[in-house]
Amino acid sequence: MEISEKLDVFFSEEHIFNSPVLRLRSLILESGLEETYKWSFPTYTLDNKNVVAIGKFKNHFALWFFNGGLLKDPYNVLENVQEGKTKAMRHWKFNSADEIDAEKIKEYIDAAIANQKKGIEITPIKKKQTAELILPELLQKELNKNPVAKKAFDALSQAKQRDYALYINEAKMEKTKISRLAKIIPMISVGKGLNDQYR
Repeated sequence: MEISEKLDVFFSEEHIFNSPVLRLRSLILESGLEETYKWSFPTYTLDNKNVVAIGKFKNHFALWFFNGGLLKDPYNVLENVQEGKTKAMRHWKFNSADEIDAEKIKEYIDAAIANQKKGIEITPIKKKQTAELILPELLQKELNKNPVAKKAFDALSQAKQRDYALYINEAKMEKTKISRLAKIIPMISVGKGLNDQYR
């Protein structure tokens, strides 16, 4: 499917937030950014560099700023996409069309474009990953007694396996580790990565 067809599907499919999402689209297009389609979302670029994207979900819709970590946030609307992991990406979540303030949104888009034109961006630091992946004992035990999850986990890329291991290890309390484990086993069983929705 061509990019234009994917965009047509995204913007025309029936969805509770279709109307406000189209409003966001028109505000971004007014800025002169180029519209494309990446990671299942309309993405807007400047000289092939990602600047902002639009997402729509069950309970909210959002603008993602790829280098949002560098933006001033005078209205305190930007949130880290994944606290502790995401260095640059920030999103601005909306729960209804009433929350769209065109002037404020344009202010953020213009600032993001200005940074991109100056070449100001956050470069991800590549961590050296050890060859051996050591799973948390809790996760290993659960996989050992759940053959479906074990088979699906083994089929995941090492990066996705590492995401799951870190997710459990980063929890400080045992009860948090257990609740996180309960959350991820169904995801693992169907072959999903922890951060697939952000990729």
